[in-house]
Amino acid sequence: MQKKVKVKPNSKQQKIEEQPDGSLTVYLKSPPVDGKANEELIKLLAKKFDVAKSDIRIKSGLSSRQKLIEIDRDV
Repeated sequence: MQKKVKVKPNSKQQKIEEQPDGSLTVYLKSPPVDGKANEELIKLLAKKFDVAKSDIRIKSGLSSRQKLIEIDRDV
């Protein structure tokens, strides 16, 4: 499964909002430095979709706020 994700680093609280178009807006506490925000994003998405962190990959947008995430789910 692939999801478009818009990341908002340096937020006061962590939360995930699903948009009407199916994309996600993810608010992260971590700053976008040294991959910390990406690590936090993967942890949050793994918890939300109930998968291992290793099942989530950032396909594009590694250094951008707009990302394409791939989630491997065994359903």
